Amino acid sequence: MADRHVDALIVGGGIAGAACAEALHERGLDGHVLLVGREQDPPYERPPASKGYLAGTVERTACLLHDDAWYARRGLELATRTSVMKLDTGARRATLSTKEVVEYGVALLATGANVRRLRVEGAQLEGIHYLRALANADAIRADALEAGHVALVGGSYIACEVAATLTELGRRCTLIMLEDAPLSAQFGAAAGEFFGALLREHGVELVTGDGLERFEGTDRVQRVITAAGRAIDADMVVMGTGAVPDVMLARAAGLELGESGGVACGADLATSAPGVWAAGDVCEYDSELHGRCVRIEHFEVARAQGIAAAAAMLGERRPFREVPYFWTDLADWATGEWVGLGEAPEREVVRGAPADGEFSVLHLAGGRLVGALSVGRGDDLAHARRLIAAGTVLAGREAELAHGDLEAF
Repeated sequence: MADRHVDALIVGGGIAGAACAEALHERGLDGHVLLVGREQDPPYERPPASKGYLAGTVERTACLLHDDAWYARRGLELATRTSVMKLDTGARRATLSTKEVVEYGVALLATGANVRRLRVEGAQLEGIHYLRALANADAIRADALEAGHVALVGGSYIACEVAATLTELGRRCTLIMLEDAPLSAQFGAAAGEFFGALLREHGVELVTGDGLERFEGTDRVQRVITAAGRAIDADMVVMGTGAVPDVMLARAAGLELGESGGVACGADLATSAPGVWAAGDVCEYDSELHGRCVRIEHFEVARAQGIAAAAAMLGERRPFREVPYFWTDLADWATGEWVGLGEAPEREVVRGAPADGEFSVLHLAGGRLVGALSVGRGDDLAHARRLIAAGTVLAGREAELAHGDLEAF
């Protein structure tokens, strides 16, 4: 027997869950909403964890989407430090870590992702950090204030952003990555060359095309050994090795999982269980825009999916066709903004001059635009988003794309 009933249960206290709760309220849901999150804080923006919050220039409260009182005023019940331990989708009941059994009308799974931990020799040593939550940022900042040299493993957002932030704090940083250039796996070769030069210009050492072999030290990490045998002395290490969707609850509940490890969803983000939707890092949805099932890890996409799931819960079921957008800041050195479908480009078209710090890179595949990076050229990004959504055929027009007015396409 259930202890009580809620009209909407939201599992996960991240941006997707918060956006869904807010949208349900704004759209006039006449019923009780329960938002369950395992972290100690109310839902918050995660990007400051590698930027302003890590640097100590942004207060913890400034990261919060809303405070507890905001949820209370709107009749949205917020349960922090609480997990859903069991989900019975047949009976539409959830058992919480508090032992309470809650019956729900509709539910959203927004359980997010967990950091990908590398199982290498020495991984248990003190001074090795992963970054996912504000509490992780607290530990990294406290350790960094005592460190002279920080090694960072990875060539993507977390490693590059943390390297920039800690460099601004006066730490010496070395990035170790499999890629030939930082951020190149996401943004391509031309952008990777720009960001690599930018990091080096500010004193960040780059070890490229090399992997992690092991860590060495007694009780605390003292050096990193790369796959090529290079030894890098380090007082601490920050791992930027990606994340994996948290599907433990979904798997135990018998929900269908997708090929990339997320929760399999239809075009409207509905899962295989009636009355249950998914959003955020865990959502692997059938995308009409991409032409395949995709899972996209970024908070802006998670926010949009949370809003779309709320609409679907209220009967407005339609395909999720948002063109993915995200951005990355390297301190105040540069901001890269991206829209795209995540397809491997067949060709890159560069607009502007990377050497001047303002440029765009357009990614083409199959004669269409599939992605665009902009540094300081927001108009290019807006037009690129429109062309991607429309599927405009651009084959043979590369010279115009490089030098012409995108508004004319």
